Amino acid sequence: MIKTYHEAPKSLFRLMQTHTDGDYALVHLFESDPAYYNLFVQALARGRDVILDNSVFELGEAADGPMFAEWVRKLKPTWYIVPDVLEDASATIDRFKQFISAYPDLPGKRIGVVQGESLSEAIRCYKALEPECDMLAFSFDFSWWTDVFPVGGDANTPTKWHSFARGRIWMLEEFLRRGVINRSKPHHLLGVALPQEMKYYSSMKKLEPDNWGWLRSVDTSNPVVHGLKGITYTAKGLQDKETQKLHELINYVPNIEQTQLVVFNTNMFRRFCNE
Repeated sequence: MIKTYHEAPKSLFRLMQTHTDGDYALVHLFESDPAYYNLFVQALARGRDVILDNSVFELGEAADGPMFAEWVRKLKPTWYIVPDVLEDASATIDRFKQFISAYPDLPGKRIGVVQGESLSEAIRCYKALEPECDMLAFSFDFSWWTDVFPVGGDANTPTKWHSFARGRIWMLEEFLRRGVINRSKPHHLLGVALPQEMKYYSSMKKLEPDNWGWLRSVDTSNPVVHGLKGITYTAKGLQDKETQKLHELINYVPNIEQTQLVVFNTNMFRRFCNE
């Protein structure tokens, strides 16, 4: 089973809890939106699994270390993602080491994000972070994956989103083939380019459970955003992706049709993860 977490507008938060395995919090919204923060306080009180994100995808730069540590102490999430630097292994390693040195005893379990501008750099980053992490995470959109799978290079890569989906699968396969993955630890997927990517992991977890049992969970707003945009998942997933970021819709109140479509997409995504 691959556990699912979906960011959603506050108006859909409790509904989404009935269709997911945990809740995913964006730290940069906490200070300006106490109601948003309190949803996660209540979730934890109910025994829900909560991941606190450093908001690097939303803002382009991860939350400031002292600010992030303060919110970790206050919320006491199940997991927290140590601040990282997009596609930069050296900067991510440095920032990770500085953070855990400054804040070694924060409540919750520590997630390190693998970054890098090439496969070798991503492997170097993984090896540096892994000993100090409770879980490792992989982003969905490394730009250099389009060099490995060029857009339009074949029928299976008509868009950059297909390149990203194929790229992460390829990278994780390479990590496994080279013996990089610590299969005794859980791993998390940060976002998806296209939801059908999850079908591959689902099939591999069934075909090779010893090789893929380490893949624990995924977070993404993909089924929610597309539902709000009136876009329905098909049995094959999507052929393109809306670039709308969910945090920009955090106060959005959908109508009945949008809500139904969000639920439909969410359930389809869960099927892709666990077919």
